[in-house]
Amino acid sequence: MEFRRVILIFVLTLSAVVLLGLGALAAYHFTGGMGREEAASATDMETEEEEQSAASPVSFEPAPAAEESAAAEASTEPEPEPEPEPEEPEIVEEPEEIDPYAEVEEDFFIRRAPAADPDVVTMAFAGDILFDKSYAIQARMPAENGIASVVGSSLLEEMNRVDLMVINNEFPYTDRGAPQADKAFTFHAHPRTVRQLKDMGADLVSLANNHTFDYGEEGFLDTLDTLDRAGVPRVGAGRDIDEASHPMYFLVDGMKIGVIAATQIERHASPNTRGATETLPGVFRCLDDTKLCEKVREARAECDFLIVFIHWGTENETQPDWLQVQQAPEIAAAGADLIIGGHSHCLQPLGYSGDVPVVYSLGNFLFNSKTLDTVLIECEIERVDPAQDGDEPIPPGSRAKLKSLRFMPCIQSGCSVRFAEGAEADRILQFMRGISKGVAIDEEGYFTKE
Repeated sequence: MEFRRVILIFVLTLSAVVLLGLGALAAYHFTGGMGREEAASATDMETEEEEQSAASPVSFEPAPAAEESAAAEASTEPEPEPEPEPEEPEIVEEPEEIDPYAEVEEDFFIRRAPAADPDVVTMAFAGDILFDKSYAIQARMPAENGIASVVGSSLLEEMNRVDLMVINNEFPYTDRGAPQADKAFTFHAHPRTVRQLKDMGADLVSLANNHTFDYGEEGFLDTLDTLDRAGVPRVGAGRDIDEASHPMYFLVDGMKIGVIAATQIERHASPNTRGATETLPGVFRCLDDTKLCEKVREARAECDFLIVFIHWGTENETQPDWLQVQQAPEIAAAGADLIIGGHSHCLQPLGYSGDVPVVYSLGNFLFNSKTLDTVLIECEIERVDPAQDGDEPIPPGSRAKLKSLRFMPCIQSGCSVRFAEGAEADRILQFMRGISKGVAIDEEGYFTKE
């Protein structure tokens, strides 16, 4: 028993010695092999650093040497090239369009007209018409159908489609007065027939012809009043020479288009169709074309495109006479952009005076019962927008030019008129090619100077 106690004490004592030895060895390794004093000193320094760290905020700034090293390393690495920024498309601002006629007020001689195409004005011209009840056309015109019973449907549709339709009105509207006694053929129509002009799409009628004065001054003044009340613009006749010779202007989408009408027919000193004077009503006569050319020059300075609608030539002659040949270049030189003629009751050549187109005669359109070739002349006038000078309006005279001219064959027959088709149209176009020197006419009737 005593022996076991001795062994137990020995084992416990040995265990204590081993544990103390292991502790001393651990302390030696911890102090890095320092002596006790050094270990104690290191222990104290660690304690001070911990106290300072607790008292001071933590700094994450690298030591100066570390910063220099990082900068040196960074400087040796190539900087990445920046990606190019996408180029923005250049925005070109359109100059604001200025309408030089925006402030122009409408009056008797200036009318505003809409156009289906803002850049092109389409005009059409037809020859002599007659609504006299004593002639077969009115007799063939049932009240319920009106003008549609004597004008072919496709032709009537085209006349109403164009922007400006111009017709030669070869009679007075009156139910008063008396026919001129010494005149072989005199015409008149009841004022209520003026509505047929509207049905035909008429935007302007010419009264410069040799039948407007058939029922004297009374019938003539009735005609002016009838057209004015109906709202149908007129040109070529008036209550005095200023009115008779004044152009009619149409303002269409920034373009100003002018029309002057005159007549040289009844080529003698005392015509039945009275010429207007400063004090007397009548038509604008141009047997001597001095005043006509003067008016053309004045009008051309005021508008962008000018048409002269002239009553001239010899009846039933398919070739221009001497006075047509003489006056055409004079009118063109004065400033006309297009010359349209009538009176001969038949077609005459297409031609050019310089670069100015001349339609020498439209022929009858809806005038009597005879079977005759006729035409609807259609022209397109194109807008031109020259460079603008700041905000200043573009001056008149530079905003329009002729784009195209077309001869559209028609036939008057049986007191009616219609488009010619097929072989009939080809025949008429071939006839026009034969008499129109220096002019090219294609299969659709478009014509140009050769």
